[in-house]
Amino acid sequence: MFKTKQDFITKIHLIISVLIVVPVSFVYGFNPSSEFDIQLQTIDEHNFFKAIMGLYLGFSTLWILGIFKHQYLKIALITNMIFMLGLGFGRVLSFFMDGNPTFGYQFGTIAELFLGFYGVWVLKRFKIR
Repeated sequence: MFKTKQDFITKIHLIISVLIVVPVSFVYGFNPSSEFDIQLQTIDEHNFFKAIMGLYLGFSTLWILGIFKHQYLKIALITNMIFMLGLGFGRVLSFFMDGNPTFGYQFGTIAELFLGFYGVWVLKRFKIR
């Protein structure tokens, strides 16, 4: 997995992302009310959250491929960057439009933006092919 220091630097945020996104996906898919103040009432609402779970697991699979197979590293980095920055900036928009969320969501926003910008830095610094 890590043959060099550069391998560690270019992949560590992918590993961190997988370790967070996979468990969160299962919460979204099977028990969102355990972590969020929502009660799903319709099949469509359950379907929506299962789709989010699938999306999160799909991206996590790509990131795992990037960790272990060099030919997937660049696409793993790009998708992780877009995924994390998309979540982070969406949450920032919510801060302005909806107000401050709980500490967990505030921390998540900072973490998502950090992981996204870390991916930008890795792509620029190491010119991954």
